[in-house]
Amino acid sequence: MRIEVHGQPVYCYTNSRDIDASKPSIVFIHGSGMDHIVWTLAARHFARHGNNVISVDLPGHGRSEGMPLSTVEEMANWIVGVLDTLKIDQAALVGHSLGSLISLECAASHSPRVRAIALVGTTTPMPVSDAILNAAESNDHAAFDMLTQWGFSKRHQFGGNRNSGIWMIGNTLRLYEQSGPGVLFHDMRACNEYTAGTEQAAKISCPTLLILGAEDRLTPVRSTRALQEA
Repeated sequence: MRIEVHGQPVYCYTNSRDIDASKPSIVFIHGSGMDHIVWTLAARHFARHGNNVISVDLPGHGRSEGMPLSTVEEMANWIVGVLDTLKIDQAALVGHSLGSLISLECAASHSPRVRAIALVGTTTPMPVSDAILNAAESNDHAAFDMLTQWGFSKRHQFGGNRNSGIWMIGNTLRLYEQSGPGVLFHDMRACNEYTAGTEQAAKISCPTLLILGAEDRLTPVRSTRALQEA
């Protein structure tokens, strides 16, 4: 589905369905340098179980036009713009990494519009190493390599997957490689500079689910203690 948000063309994956006002809505928000494709299987599942699903491409990502937004706060406001355009009063938000920060900020700053959030691979603050930032700013493939190396378990480094035919490392690298110049850097910098997460989390009253990977070295479980206690 193609819509217009804040004057820019935007792509949303909806499982080829129109928005039904009688159904609950779920918005899926991808992580840094990614696009809607990462949520395809999850979105299909929830679409087949009675929900509107809206898997967005953030500005400058995937099939959405415009420049990448600079801050998590701007991205949260943009998500509200998506809801406004689609005439959705309230939605659940599911976000991964950068998308989790956007979901958190949206739930804190626009609470009437958010009925629940699920934060995948999250932590706050979400510092990004200088090595990744410098490589991303230079559009160096090393940034993609570091993110995939640290973001997956050691088992996946050898290509193992319980679902036949799926290569997580390769799929992720291909998505990063499709992103435009500077897109990953904009996203990583937004993560690195978003320091209000714990304070904002304390304002959230809607149901919240954290989904964390025991072997995730980018957002390790131990770093989420402040978020869990907020």
